[in-house]
Amino acid sequence: MLRTFERAALEAGKAIITVLREGFPVAMKADASPVTVADEEAERIILAHLARDYPEIPVVAEESVAAGKVPDIAGRGFFLVDPLDGTREFVDGRQEFTVNIAYIENGAPLAGIVYAPALGLAFLGERGHAERLVVTDDFTVGARSAITVREQPDDRLALASLRHNSPETGSFLAHHAISKCTNIGSSLKFCLLAEGKADVYPRFTRTMEWDTAAGDAVLRAAGGSTVTLDGAPLTYGKTGAAADFDFANPNFISWGGTKRVLEPA
Repeated sequence: MLRTFERAALEAGKAIITVLREGFPVAMKADASPVTVADEEAERIILAHLARDYPEIPVVAEESVAAGKVPDIAGRGFFLVDPLDGTREFVDGRQEFTVNIAYIENGAPLAGIVYAPALGLAFLGERGHAERLVVTDDFTVGARSAITVREQPDDRLALASLRHNSPETGSFLAHHAISKCTNIGSSLKFCLLAEGKADVYPRFTRTMEWDTAAGDAVLRAAGGSTVTLDGAPLTYGKTGAAADFDFANPNFISWGGTKRVLEPA
């Protein structure tokens, strides 16, 4: 499955970079978030790969959901796709945008890939093994290396959303005596945890499942975890809740090491 993810993500990333170089208009969706032809073309490419190799598995993809195309996933494994996570970064000329593909079974992200085409890096993981890929200028894999989370040091590094920080994040860091925090966009936050370059990512503002599934899959494969505020694993395939949108995540904490509970300061 990861080979399919890899081929799909690299081809989608190539299409995104082509759009970036040629220029593009920006439209606004109903939720006031931006969308470009890069989002749409990347999703078309990914869906074609998944339909060819896994026609029996339903796909929940961001732009398709925005267009009202939501498959029945009840009692089934399914794919979650965000063809261009960090569209605002993409529009603003930043390099942190990513392509995200994940496979979900029984609510858990079992396999995933996060590809940052502007950075020439990809991260993938499944079944307890995660890798960092260096992607060449011709969109092929030049090198692979296994990655794992690090044991949390006394001087922990936290990650926060570049655009969606919150007072709760500041309170969390102060409560746990974490003085170092780096802001970064897109699902790369999960990947920095997975490769042992950071320790915790608290999220207290809205995310959707397609924003987090692929990075969460990589993180869990590397030995980390993502839990809700009550300590339970973050689950996927959340639908039918009267109080929220389908596929919306609650607040969560992603941990990079085995020491997942911090004592208050």
